[in-house]
Amino acid sequence: MALPYSEKVLDHFLHPHNVGKMKDADALATEGSPACGDMVKLYLKVDEKSRVIQDIKFESYGCASNIATGSVITELAKGKTLDEAKKINWKAANEELGGLPSVKVHCAVLAVDALRTAIENYEHSHGLNKEKIPTTEDIVMKRLSRVINPIAGLDVVKTGLVKEVRVGQGDVTVWVDLPEDHQFANNLRSEIIERIEPLWDVQRVTVTFTGA
Repeated sequence: MALPYSEKVLDHFLHPHNVGKMKDADALATEGSPACGDMVKLYLKVDEKSRVIQDIKFESYGCASNIATGSVITELAKGKTLDEAKKINWKAANEELGGLPSVKVHCAVLAVDALRTAIENYEHSHGLNKEKIPTTEDIVMKRLSRVINPIAGLDVVKTGLVKEVRVGQGDVTVWVDLPEDHQFANNLRSEIIERIEPLWDVQRVTVTFTGA
């Protein structure tokens, strides 16, 4: 049985806006995982003085709703300041699309999470976070809890894939219980580095695979 998609959802799905990579992005963020279902990746280009989002692009993997919400989020955020873009929520995306099927509302949440994480990453990397709290193991683990374990479909912390984290003098080391030559090893390394590297006081991220 076909889902009752609105005309706007279908339009953004068939003709997505601002789709593609951005080579010179000031910040980026990925939410979800193509191995487990829906995924969206956002790229931001921000004016350093006005803090206005001058350009924004997205890549996505998943259903029509996932592509449509990625598209509409870029439209809602483009031209807004970072503070204005932070206020965009899943309800605004849902309303702009004329309503998503209830089983697909999570796609709007995913797109909004990607936007907020990208903004947070920009603020960290440009020293705009108001309270410069030193990075700790707890902060790293909290960020890693958003990285999906492609084998189990849950996050790498909850599933015990991350065995240990150490933080010291700008260096963060993450030990992962997976063989170095595992098919998902390179993807996980990239996702972990992408999550941790933007933190304002982190200079280097090392991911070590310990699985047999």
